[in-house]
Amino acid sequence: MTDTVRHDPEALPRAVRDDFPLLARRAGDLVAYLDNAATTQKPRVVLDAMTDYYTGANSNVGRGYHRLGLESTERYEQARESVARAIGAAQPEEVLFTAGTTAAVNLVADTAGQRVAGPGRRVVVTGMEHNSNLLPWRRLCDRTGATLTVVPAGPDGRVGADRFAAALGPDTALVAVTHVSNVLGTVNPVREMTAAARRAGALVVVDGAQAVPHRPVDVRDLDADFYCFSGHKAYGPMGVGVLHGRRDLLAGLPPYQVGGGTVKGVAADQPVRYLDGPARWEAGTPHVAGAVGLAAALDYLRDLGWDAIRRHDRALVRHAVDVLAAIDRVRVVGDPAADPSGIVSFVVDGIHPYDVGAHLDRHGVAVRCGVHCASTFLDEMGLLGTVRLSFGVYNTTAEIDLVGELLAGVRPGPWTADHPDVRFL
Repeated sequence: MTDTVRHDPEALPRAVRDDFPLLARRAGDLVAYLDNAATTQKPRVVLDAMTDYYTGANSNVGRGYHRLGLESTERYEQARESVARAIGAAQPEEVLFTAGTTAAVNLVADTAGQRVAGPGRRVVVTGMEHNSNLLPWRRLCDRTGATLTVVPAGPDGRVGADRFAAALGPDTALVAVTHVSNVLGTVNPVREMTAAARRAGALVVVDGAQAVPHRPVDVRDLDADFYCFSGHKAYGPMGVGVLHGRRDLLAGLPPYQVGGGTVKGVAADQPVRYLDGPARWEAGTPHVAGAVGLAAALDYLRDLGWDAIRRHDRALVRHAVDVLAAIDRVRVVGDPAADPSGIVSFVVDGIHPYDVGAHLDRHGVAVRCGVHCASTFLDEMGLLGTVRLSFGVYNTTAEIDLVGELLAGVRPGPWTADHPDVRFL
């Protein structure tokens, strides 16, 4: 990446836009794709890496002792090493490939969570969690008799480290927090929250799905026990994600699912002997091409440079806040410009968020509208829902200006009065 791109955030989308085939193919009807928090578009290097795997090395991993099987296994493990480097893991064996963030959180809940939760124990979460980092813990508490404690966000949509620490105690078994809110882009003080949980003797699980595409993540620096994220939100393929876990904790966990590839040997009259390392938790045939594609995506972000990505995020978020603030009846929720992470949520007084989203879509602008799989957070803020702009490396200030122009012409009408009170997920 050139110095020009590093120091001029507007240069980033100009430099990378041609890397994304879908944006060119849909240029006629997709004017602006601003739904990157739901999923990002895929650069050619990711698509090429996956195609190259399928056309050059496709074979099952860890099974056959032939050259194609060995090459496939090598590529899979090379992808694990690349992911480990990208997130600062101490060693590749701490990286488990999953189907995504949801699968990773459920894995932790059904293994480590089952070991520490129980009657008289508490699981503590923040009030801003995505359902993927809330429902597994609710179910864990229902199953074990533990109590779920939700630390609410303040009026600014934040959960401060002090307020979070005050909710912990010696009965806290586990805490689960999002690194970056998928609704407001709020960045939680994960390091301080982790330190507070350590003092309480609790395990820490972090949902990093919205953090990994927007900021460098060093899992050793954050010091959480488990860190989860999805490939498809970080320019990688769908159907693959990562659970990072400290090796000493992983070593003591039972398998999550059992089956092929997880055992040293099975005999009818002997206990099952499970493998050590990642294979123990990766039962069945893994998404090898997905792992290869995810590694290529994280390498792509590294090559763009985090300084350029962060500058670009700041420029777009601050521009969006300024544009939206100048429009009557439009209100930005939270304070996304405080530590920009590529997300700006807003409401238009008198108009349902879904209707705003439909209006933008008619003009070729893709956004997310509704409660964003975080209805309890929206309830807490007294909101029916929001319209969410979420940015990627290919987005421009001109696309935000277009949103502003389209919103400026929107007026409430009699059709809004009869609109059902529906939560659009």
